[in-house]
Amino acid sequence: MLHIIHELIYFILHIDIFMEGWIHDYQNWTYLILFMIIFCETGLVVTPFLPGDSLLFAAGAFAARELHPLNIVIIVFLLIAAAFSGDNTNYFIGRFLGLKVYEKDYKLIKKEYLNKTHAFYERHGGKALIIARFMPIIRTFAPFVAGVGTMRYLRFFSFSIIGNILWVNLFAFGGFFFGNITYVKNHFTIVILGIIIISLLPVIFTVIKNIIDRKKTQTL
Repeated sequence: MLHIIHELIYFILHIDIFMEGWIHDYQNWTYLILFMIIFCETGLVVTPFLPGDSLLFAAGAFAARELHPLNIVIIVFLLIAAAFSGDNTNYFIGRFLGLKVYEKDYKLIKKEYLNKTHAFYERHGGKALIIARFMPIIRTFAPFVAGVGTMRYLRFFSFSIIGNILWVNLFAFGGFFFGNITYVKNHFTIVILGIIIISLLPVIFTVIKNIIDRKKTQTL
């Protein structure tokens, strides 16, 4: 298990090395690899650990390099479609499973993650789908919880579209315009780590706040 975790961390932090290999070995088939990763990261509650923000940034960076075949316009439209398809898959899986999933703490579907996402909805309402798009783990469970809950599909549809357009464009074009600056290119792993840390800050603050609130409740 530790070996798998180590390999996953290496994959995420060195996504540029893997993408270089994909482009070299598979050329335009790289688009399909990118589509499947974003789709699974967004659409399957059992794969919240897959790279999202970092993958988009790296794809945008490679699209800006003249020697590589990736096209930024294709990347943006394709990965918006991948994220939206994933959202819808997750939503209808949640709608199909219903509240039954809350009755057990599955190994691959942690009740803790579901409860945190549900609490996030309670605080932010429908716009939580847009906010959650920029938060790893939460963005994977948000469509699922929306499906389990009472959010109407048309409401879900509109927030999902807005969130995905903003998310993909921000990180893909961020990589396209800044990914090949000399410092960023030479310290790509550090930049990816920074993106991950910044993305996780809202989750970290929420966890800390919950711990403080729990301690306050216990002392009363």
